[in-house]
Amino acid sequence: MAQLSNELFQLLNGQKLAAKRHEAMMLQTVTEDGWPHTAMISAGEILALNDTDVRLALWQGTTTTANITRTGRALFVTWWKGKAHYVRLSLTKLPDLKDAKYPRARFAGTVKSAREDTAKYADIIAGVQIELKDEDSVLRRWEETLEELQK
Repeated sequence: MAQLSNELFQLLNGQKLAAKRHEAMMLQTVTEDGWPHTAMISAGEILALNDTDVRLALWQGTTTTANITRTGRALFVTWWKGKAHYVRLSLTKLPDLKDAKYPRARFAGTVKSAREDTAKYADIIAGVQIELKDEDSVLRRWEETLEELQK
């Protein structure tokens, strides 16, 4: 059975968000006309419940949300601890929360494949990194979003 590595689980476990605030990850889906579509997500929008089950909180009305709702699939890509990680997810939409603080579409996912990539001739020293504009507000939103993903 496919599963997240322990290193990747530590990134996505919903803990110590402030230490992960600069990490941006890619979530790739396929549009209706068959083209790849890439969105950026953060550690405050994806939660690993364990090494095989994840949850996503995506903004409603986006292309990514529509693609996942239609196909039930996504490819999660990140760079962490010197490795590139590629994780195929099978996803189903969760019911909307009536008391949700933010308009998010929530998805439950299962890891279908997980691959780590390194190169013998080079070290991966960074992936996509971000600087939050209103750090306290964003970290608070992430914490609240991850709490809602556990429901």
